[in-house]
Amino acid sequence: MRKVPLLLALGFGLSGCGLVAAPCRIGSAGLKIVPLVGHAAAVPTDACAAAIDPPP
Repeated sequence: MRKVPLLLALGFGLSGCGLVAAPCRIGSAGLKIVPLVGHAAAVPTDACAAAIDPPP
């Protein structure tokens, strides 16, 4: 029974816009690993994530 509040908190954290923006954020993180051009290549995916779920 103690796990229920934890699971609810995690579920609310990934609900709504955050869940929809997750593929953009994961793609951006994957692109940023690439040396030299990663951060520049990740700009469109960062913009996608910011448009869906703006940072607080």
